[in-house]
Order: sequence, then C-alpha cells, then structure tokens
Amino acid sequence: MKKILAILSILVLISCKSKAVATSATVPVDYLAAKKIIASHYNNKSDFSTLYIKANARYSDDKQSQNVTAEIRIKKGEQILISIRFLGITMAKASITPTSVSYYEKIKGTYFEGDFSSLSQWLGTDLDYNKIQNMLLGEALDDLKKGKYTESLVEQLYRLDDLSNENTKKTFYINSNDFSVNKQEITQVAEGRMIQVAYVDIKEYKEALMPTNVLINAYQAKGKTEINLDYKTISFNEELSFPYSVPNGYNRIIIK
Repeated sequence: MKKILAILSILVLISCKSKAVATSATVPVDYLAAKKIIASHYNNKSDFSTLYIKANARYSDDKQSQNVTAEIRIKKGEQILISIRFLGITMAKASITPTSVSYYEKIKGTYFEGDFSSLSQWLGTDLDYNKIQNMLLGEALDDLKKGKYTESLVEQLYRLDDLSNENTKKTFYINSNDFSVNKQEITQVAEGRMIQVAYVDIKEYKEALMPTNVLINAYQAKGKTEINLDYKTISFNEELSFPYSVPNGYNRIIIK
C-alpha cells in the first residue's frame, strides 16, 4: 500500500500499453510536415490560471490493484497539489513545484522532500515540473518546438519520432482532427523500459482541450504498472488553496 500511494501521489510513472482513441476513418488526412503538425498542436488554446480535477484513480501491477480518489489542483506553471483519498480519508498528499517535490503517505507515516534529480533517479526516467503538468493536461511531455522529428501517418494519426538519442526513443501520436495528443511513448533501450501515456475522449472547453481519461502504463524488467485516471470533475480559474504540511512524527525518506 505504501508504494501504491506514493506512486499515485506523484503520478509520474509513465507507461507502455496502447489504448486507441477513435478517429474518423472516413475523412482523408492531409499529409503535413512535422513543423506544421507541431505548430498546430501549440495553436490549441490553453488559457487558464488554475485548474481543479477530481478523478477516480486505479493503480495495478503484477501483484495487486487499488482504487482511490485523486484530487488534483494546478496553479499553472507554479504548483501542483495532489491528494489521494480512500473511503473519504486522505491517505497521501504531494506538492510539486518547478524546483521541488514533496509528498507524505499516512499508512507508514513517511514523507519525501527533494528535487527532480533524486526522484528521476529513483523512478528511472527524467522528470521536471513541466512534464508532469503536461502529462495531466494531455499535452506533449517535451517541448516539441525544441526538437527535430520525422513525421508519418499511422491509422489517421500524425506520428512524430525523435531519433536524436539512440538509447532514448520518443514518439508522439497527434490527432489529425484537433491536433491534441493521442498518446506519447518513451523507450529506454538499454534499460529495457517502455513508457506511454494515452488519452481518451478529448473535450473542448473555452479555456483548453482536456482529456477525460488518462491511461498511464509502464513496462520494465521488474514488471508492469498501470494507472488509470478517470476525470470526473474539471473546472478552470477558481480561487484554489494549496494546503500542504507534513504531519508531526513522520519519518523522512532519503532517496539515493
């Protein structure tokens, strides 16, 4: 349970099993160059200051599964606060900023405070604030404008492949209708890892395009992990508070 709550709290295991999003097979898709696809993706509106999400979350691995409720508060570019509840009781909280990652979990009475370098080393994939925020918003994890990509058409989706690093391969599938991200994959060849995030049921709000379901899978040598986030409530630009403090008596975890 400790591991489940910690992973759900930071929501940073990114995945590997594909889940397709329906696209129209009857409308021809124009072939576009990577530069045009990327520009169209970033033309999608994302204009808000705060975001509140309430989701049903399911964690499963090769040994166990757990259903919980996740409350996600985002102050765009500044802070993400995630609360994990089971039967209405707060079991874990995480606070993520551009410079720090903190979380605590109730069952073992432990907490972590550190930066993204130690957390990335622990989880085996490079992370930063923007990647976590983009993952939750259904946006490309990387800044696509800074990379070089080859483009192709795959089942009515635009596929962008970044092959600049022989060991780390990144692939992004972009919806040909609204240029939202359908799924994104990262494969670390030498480490034997493949991770993918897939998005289902993109909904258009006046502030942004948002997925209503996020499927996160990870395959590595020690087994498979899956997190399924089903967004039940999405609201923008509310006045949100971000209360976070570690309860007295909790023991600090040091990640080496």
